[in-house]
Parts: sequence; structure tokens; C-alpha cells
Amino acid sequence: MNNFTSFDSSPDVAQLLPPFRLVGSIYETIGKRALDLVLASSALLVLSPLFIAVAWLIRLNDGGPVFFRQKRHGKDGATFFMYKFRSMKVAAEAQKAALLADNQHGRDGVTFKMKSDPRITRVGRWLRRTSLDELPQLWNVVLGDMSLVGPRPPVPTEYAKYNDYQKTRLAVTPGLTCLWQIQGRAEIAFEGQVELDREYVARRSLLLDLKILALTIPAVVSGRGAY
Repeated sequence: MNNFTSFDSSPDVAQLLPPFRLVGSIYETIGKRALDLVLASSALLVLSPLFIAVAWLIRLNDGGPVFFRQKRHGKDGATFFMYKFRSMKVAAEAQKAALLADNQHGRDGVTFKMKSDPRITRVGRWLRRTSLDELPQLWNVVLGDMSLVGPRPPVPTEYAKYNDYQKTRLAVTPGLTCLWQIQGRAEIAFEGQVELDREYVARRSLLLDLKILALTIPAVVSGRGAY
């Protein structure tokens, strides 16, 4: 399923990384993956009734597909397909170019965020506000494309704008939630997201992952920064 195409990890790029253990702790090499598998698999099982209910609402809303599959860049720039509950109209991607002028992060910004995006469906707006649209990524965690905690994976159009410094945020496996997700989400400018992701790369540990997971719950409930 994976289609890996890594960016050029030249010495110049490597030197831009924040300092962290190159060999890694037992948690980083084994424990993190075990935690991901146990928690993600358990969540998929427990939340299966919710998945069914959300799927029914999406189909009832406009009759379109329940899931949205999108190519993303993960660790070291490798590509994979990320899954979400569809929150936008079926032709949403084709309409994006016409909305660039209203990008919250600037017309030429790396990331695209827009309040009151007209492409979002009525059910989709609720899914995004509650972050329920992200739940199918638990399957990506089981597959190993993602982790529960890590930098959010960018789409190819965003990744193509990255410079070498910005690419270092993807020195680890991307995640469902991260430092900037619990500190403002889309309200944080891209440059701030990069710095927080680099901080995670440097400080990552079991304690930090558990703290981020715990703080993700109130961040989701508050809805702050969710577009």
C-alpha cells in the first residue's frame, strides 16, 4: 500500500536537525510502536459503533463516499495514503485553487486553512469541530504509516514548498496529534508549527507522548483552532 519516495537526506539537511539521540531509547525503537498498536487497535474496536453512526450521517448528508483517501508525506518525506471521514463536498479538491486568496495562512502560505470554507458539508463542519473526521487515521497507525503522536503529515502541494529546514519536522513518524495541535491547532502559523514539531523531535519520550495524548482531549473538546 505504501509508495515510498524519500527526500534527499544530504549531510546539509541532517545538520539542520535539532539534537536528539541518534540510536534512540528502547521506547523510541520498540515501545512507541507497541503503544501505537495496542491503543489504536483498542480504539478501533471500542469506537466501531461510532464509526458506523458517522458513516450513516455522511451518506445521509449527500450520498457521497464515506471515506476520503489523500496522499501525504511522512517520515523522511515518504508518501502514503491517509484516511479521513469525508467532510467536504465530492469536488472539493478541484475548487481549492479558487479559494487561495482567502487562505488564513496567506495566499502564498505553505499550508491552507480557511474559516467557513464553503466546500465543507453540514455534517463535515461538525466532524471537523469535534475532530471525528480524523478517527480513520487510527488505521494508518495500525499500518505503521503514522503514530498516535508526531508531526502532522503534509499534502504533496505543501511539502513541495518546504525548504531543507522545514523538512526536518518529518524526521520522525507523523502522528494523529502533536504539540501544536494542543496549543492552538490551525491558529498557529506554519513557522510556529515547524518549531514545535522540531521541539518534539528533540524531546520525544514516553512521558511527552502521554502528556500530549492527555492534553489532546480538552483541546478537541474546546474546538479551538478547528476549521
